[in-house]
Amino acid sequence: MKEVLGHEEAKRLLAKARPQVVLITGPEGVGRRTLGRWYAYGLNCERGFPPCGSCTSCRLEPHPDLLEIRPEPGRRPVIPVERIVPREGGGENLLEWLEAAPRFSAKVAIIDGAEHLSEAAANAMLKLLEEPPPHAHVVLVAPSPEAVLPTIRSRAFWVPLAPLPEEVLRALSPDPDFLAFAEGAPGRLLWATEHPEEVRELRKLVEGFLYGLEDGRAALERARELLRRAEERLSPWPFFRRAFEKLPADTRTEALEALSILEEAHRAYVGRELLAAWWVHTMRSIYGALRSDSL
Repeated sequence: MKEVLGHEEAKRLLAKARPQVVLITGPEGVGRRTLGRWYAYGLNCERGFPPCGSCTSCRLEPHPDLLEIRPEPGRRPVIPVERIVPREGGGENLLEWLEAAPRFSAKVAIIDGAEHLSEAAANAMLKLLEEPPPHAHVVLVAPSPEAVLPTIRSRAFWVPLAPLPEEVLRALSPDPDFLAFAEGAPGRLLWATEHPEEVRELRKLVEGFLYGLEDGRAALERARELLRRAEERLSPWPFFRRAFEKLPADTRTEALEALSILEEAHRAYVGRELLAAWWVHTMRSIYGALRSDSL
C-alpha cells in the first residue's frame, strides 16, 4: 500500500463520509489512483482510517477486495460494457465481482479512466450505481467532473485533487526539469526520476522546436515528434508552459491560449499532421511578431 503525498483534506473527507460511490478528479499523476487505493485499504483495515499498513488486510498486495478496471489501450482508449456487466465470453466483470462477499469488510472497484466508458458501459454503470450492494464501493477516476455523464456524476461523492505545491514535491526531487515536468503531480515527478534521460530529451526537443521555427520543415518534424510523445503520455506541454514564462505578458497569454487549444484538440484525437502544421504556423506567428517588435 502506497502512502498518499499531501491531499490531507481529501483523506479526511473520505475517512469521515465513507461514501459508496466516489468521483476523484484532477490532473494526471496528481494522486487520484493512489487515493482510491488508500480508501480501499482504509475501508478494510482492522483499525480503520488511516490504514495502518501492518494488519492482515493492509499487508496484502494485490488486495483480494480491490479491483481496478482500466481502458483498453489504443489511440482511442475505451472501457467496454463487458468489463461492467456479464456478456458471453466477456470474462471477469464488475457487477459479478461486486456481488460476491468480501474477504474482509468491503469490496472496492476503481474505474481508472471513467471518461473512457463506452456508452453501453456508462449506462450499465449507472444502473449499478443506483443500488450497489451494501458492501460495495466504486471509485471513479477522471480528469474533471464534466468528463463523466451528469447522471453518474450526480450519484457520486466528488473529491477534487489539485496539483501539490512545489515545496511539497521537493521532498521527492529538487531537480528543476523534473519539477517542471511534474506540474504539481507527484506521480509524474516519480516517473521523471525513473526516466531522467527521456525527460531531459523532451525538454531539449521543445527548446529546439521553439528556437528552430524559422526552418519550417525541421519545425514541422519536431512538432510531429512532440505530438507522438504526447500520445505516449510523455507530455511536452509543461515545458512549453515554462518556456512561455519568458514572454511578455500579452504574448504569454496568447501563447498559453494557443497551447490550451492544442491540448484540447489532442485529447479530441485530431490528426497529428493537422495539429503539427497548425502548431508550427501558430508559434511562428507569435515568435515572429516578437522579433518584428524588437527591430
